[in-house]
Amino acid sequence: MRFRTTRLRDAIVLTLFAGSAGFAFAANAQDSSPSSKTLEKVVVTGSSIPRTDLETASPVQVITAKDLQASGLPTVADYLQRLTSDGAGSIPSTFGNGFASGATGVSLRGLGAGSTLVLLNGRRMASFGLADDGQKVFTDLSTIPMEAVERIEVLKDGASAIYGSDAIAGVVNIILKTDFTGAVAKVSAGVSGNGDGNRYKASLTAGTGDLNKDRYNILFDIEGMKDDAILATDRSDRKWIGTGDLRPWGYSATGSQFLGGAITSGGTAAGSSQTGAVRDPNTLLYHSLPGCAQFSNISQAGGGGGCLWDTAKYRWITPSDRSVSLFVRGTFKVTDSTQLYSEFGYSNKVSKFQTTPSGVSGAWGYPGGAMNASSGAGAVVLGPADPDNPYQGSSARLRYTSWDVGPRVTRTDNDFYRFLVGVKGNWGEWDYDAAYMHSGTDLTSSRWGYLRYSAVRDALTNPNSPFGYWRIGANAGLNNPGIYGYISPTLHATASSQLDSIDAKVTRTLFDLPGGPLGLALGTEYRRTAVSLTPTSYTDQGDVIGLGYSSYKGAQSVAAGYFELDAPVLSNLELSAAGRVDSYKEGATAVTPKFGVKWSVTPWLALRGSFAGGFRAPNPAETNGHLAAFTNASDPVRCPGGKPLPGASQIDCLETIGIITLPNAHLKPERSRSYTGGFVLAPSANTSLTVDYWRIRRTDEINQSTAASAIAAGNVIRSDNNLPGIPNSGTLLAAEGTYINSAATSVRGIDMDFTQRFDLGTYGLLNFDLNATRLISYARQDASGTVQYAGTHGNCDTTNCIGTPRHRAQLSADWDFRNFSLGAIVNYRSAFKNVPQAGAACNSAFADGTDAPAHCRIPSFTTLDLSARYRFADNFEVFGSIQNVTDEIAPLDPVTYGAMNYNPLDSSGAIGRYFTVGAKYKFF
Repeated sequence: MRFRTTRLRDAIVLTLFAGSAGFAFAANAQDSSPSSKTLEKVVVTGSSIPRTDLETASPVQVITAKDLQASGLPTVADYLQRLTSDGAGSIPSTFGNGFASGATGVSLRGLGAGSTLVLLNGRRMASFGLADDGQKVFTDLSTIPMEAVERIEVLKDGASAIYGSDAIAGVVNIILKTDFTGAVAKVSAGVSGNGDGNRYKASLTAGTGDLNKDRYNILFDIEGMKDDAILATDRSDRKWIGTGDLRPWGYSATGSQFLGGAITSGGTAAGSSQTGAVRDPNTLLYHSLPGCAQFSNISQAGGGGGCLWDTAKYRWITPSDRSVSLFVRGTFKVTDSTQLYSEFGYSNKVSKFQTTPSGVSGAWGYPGGAMNASSGAGAVVLGPADPDNPYQGSSARLRYTSWDVGPRVTRTDNDFYRFLVGVKGNWGEWDYDAAYMHSGTDLTSSRWGYLRYSAVRDALTNPNSPFGYWRIGANAGLNNPGIYGYISPTLHATASSQLDSIDAKVTRTLFDLPGGPLGLALGTEYRRTAVSLTPTSYTDQGDVIGLGYSSYKGAQSVAAGYFELDAPVLSNLELSAAGRVDSYKEGATAVTPKFGVKWSVTPWLALRGSFAGGFRAPNPAETNGHLAAFTNASDPVRCPGGKPLPGASQIDCLETIGIITLPNAHLKPERSRSYTGGFVLAPSANTSLTVDYWRIRRTDEINQSTAASAIAAGNVIRSDNNLPGIPNSGTLLAAEGTYINSAATSVRGIDMDFTQRFDLGTYGLLNFDLNATRLISYARQDASGTVQYAGTHGNCDTTNCIGTPRHRAQLSADWDFRNFSLGAIVNYRSAFKNVPQAGAACNSAFADGTDAPAHCRIPSFTTLDLSARYRFADNFEVFGSIQNVTDEIAPLDPVTYGAMNYNPLDSSGAIGRYFTVGAKYKFF
């Protein structure tokens, strides 16, 4: 574990200084006002005004610490990513080879992690050092200490009028414990049904001091966790999960995304293999080098003469992680009406993920443009005198997977820190809260197994290279070991983010209305963010084969002021309004309103609705960054209408290509309007039902130029294997574009939450809770028209290409009986069409040409989780859980690139049944 010594030391010193001052002040201050008192505020996320009724005009989902514990899940991120309101753009920990490797993020309404604002105790945190897809700046949920969580409030409508930028799709406010006494130790261990994926977790939470008696409280929480990786090959008994070869399920060799080495298109194209395939300089057709049996034991049928190999033997399903987190909070009662408080948080997480060895060909980009190692003058070739070249005297193009170099490995080491000091209390009729916060991340990313383009070309063509020729395939054992450090050096990148803010707000009641007092809140905030990402070694020169480029550096400063009114105009009618102005130093100004209404028709039925404006300011990655990444795209030239032309193959219908994106300093902020409307039905204290319709329209969206638009405009790089009679029809390699305000997205749907509680008398308490979301529409409009993604596999320009199912639901039940608790959770996502957008041709085909999977449909997926607790005494309990009790296998998904043959939404179906046991002990 790596501590940022100076910052950590300074923050701790400042925390202790604030605490010492508070103790001294509390010891000497005399409160001369006999009527002064501490005002206990109940503030619901999305509002600054304290209230007694927790049901507001906006829909808010509350997740308690008990809910987190009953789930059996190890982290806050794991729980939040199972919310029915989460969607495409969510960043799971299992996506270990993405741009934001090592982090986790949540994406409400499928609008991306950058449009969901994550708060800790009502205030922001510094963003993760790496932007997802090189563009989307987001908050890493991995930094949250789970055992310190008191509750989580999820606001499911826009809230920029209260919180400013990024709160377009909603707000996740993670609220940690603030007043705790005693000490609790907790340990747990987990293992999968296959005996791997070991997880060890321990925590200690302690607190001392009673605010009313001692005038102080100090809370301390430290947690550590270690997760072992799970290998894909260790799931060989789970059908398609443990293999890249989909032929047993009706697919062709070329229709298996993770089966490498096929020679296609009549010999004019070849995949990378462990033997290597070279192109005859005379016939221009590829042929495999000998020795395939040494590397592959799978059937070669359908490989077109190539050496088929299963990439699963190198891939991991889950990363290996180790983390430690620390949280300290001190609260000091200076007088009966004034509190001084401070918080310090620190976490370190080291994440490691492994994937397949690098190929020597392909296309990628860097700020200078695109690199093409597959064709043309830049193609990687075996030199005329290379001893592995069967065509001596002539250079021969090469397709080769560098198995002898080893798998590609990414290691991310991230430090997060956050310091806060503030004061709150009441002065006359006013309540106030003001604080200064400093937060940041420091990150180092290291990579192994990647190939340096210039060194590879040198080692394959130059007998006088530093270590002679790089021998490949069956002859790799003849290499000088030093050559591997030459062609595959260790790569590094560093990133940092900082957030400094000063905020203050005051609240009071103004006068009485027929329904109660009129509440007012006024607030102001100054915030400065700075981010920096140095490019991975050599990528700024375009000199790492197949590795995307991302780099940015910039800062933003914003000053804001806001107001909020809560008006109970009648005993059963409540109106609310809020407005905020954000003025950015860089020139943009955003004015965002919000209005809400709640009408209690009867004591057991209330109608509610809200309207909110929202915005997201362009971030430095978009205005001052460069990006070269990869995406999936259909080639309309080689595969028109989803059917490959003669000489093309099924690969051309969904090809992985490079996409190069340039910055745009003239971007406008994204704008949004959101609407909600619904009812709260509570016929008894034990029964409640809420149903809310929601709609969000986001305009001036900041996007990369889509792959489809770049292809349509001809801004592409192709190989030179043209189809017969069709010029410029070679294999699609890369597309070029820029960040633009290009589109508008409108999403709408319905949320439902039903709870039922039964008092069973001597048999305890039984609780049911059903959360469900129906996505009615997810429509995106740009210059080329409007596309519908609801119920499809799109949008594949969004993280992971995980699709947009119309329905998600979660049913939980728990039974408390004396010292025993039993819980069950059913998680469901509906089926969706395997098409990029509504009305499009199927993404995949079986070997016989019919749509794949059956009916061009990714099946639905349902899992059951169980948990149990037994309290031997008031201070000691044991607990256990089983995830995916019925050991369901994730449905086959041949398209997503976020996981191998299964959808990241369904990762529990790849891991299989998972067991956790643990114990918790209260010391006093």
